[in-house]
Amino acid sequence: MPPLHTLELGEAGSRVVFLHGLFGQGRNWNTLGKQLADKHRVTLVDLPHHGRSPQPDSFDYLEVTAAVAELLSADDGADDPATVVGHSMGGKVAMLLAITRPELVAKLVVADMSPVVYERVGGFKTYVDAMQGLDLDRITRREEADAGMQEAVPDPTVRGFLLQNLRRDGDGWRWAMNLDVLGRDLDRIGAWPTEELKAYEPYDGPVLWVAGELSNYVTDDYAPAMKEWFPRYRKVTVKGAGHWVHSEKPETFLAALRQFLGDLP
Repeated sequence: MPPLHTLELGEAGSRVVFLHGLFGQGRNWNTLGKQLADKHRVTLVDLPHHGRSPQPDSFDYLEVTAAVAELLSADDGADDPATVVGHSMGGKVAMLLAITRPELVAKLVVADMSPVVYERVGGFKTYVDAMQGLDLDRITRREEADAGMQEAVPDPTVRGFLLQNLRRDGDGWRWAMNLDVLGRDLDRIGAWPTEELKAYEPYDGPVLWVAGELSNYVTDDYAPAMKEWFPRYRKVTVKGAGHWVHSEKPETFLAALRQFLGDLP
């Protein structure tokens, strides 16, 4: 797979790598990344199928993880391990990276995701259908796309997040992400590669789990799986936050992250 697209921030300090969730882009972490760049070298990654990164013919977690590992290995990553922060789908990639290539991961931060199979992907299918239902040839302004998705995606915040992927292409528009493959492979995105991981040991590094109080992605039922793979994890539950915990409560998320990184006394 060709190299992943990244944005680099900061020039000194330990390395912090951010991995976005489904339908996201590296720049979703831009505000937090800029704030951390005062003390860290920050990398914002476009994961495969998203943003300006390669778009393979199918979604496979271990292939996505291998692409991130190649990125981090490019500059003697084993001698410069990173704190890897991943949200949702990116959280699974971050977990798999820590398990399969622990020498690259100094610390792990998982934002509202668990190492389990999620069978509830209907909501994401609604988003895919809404985006695929837009006739991009007839859209002249971004506001028209927003209006066209309003009925299927009534939440303006979610709509705005999805529409960040709508890009100008000459005189028309295109989706920056690999929408057809992501929509087709939603079950794979909700999965967890249990069989493939039997050859690996749990990750023994420090782990911070940041869960949204109003989300159901990190529950007591999933605690055994979290403990099995990440025995040194510590969980923080952010009050009033849902699945997009880092964007809904950015100051709380940043404070927890800074403490974990050792930035705070």
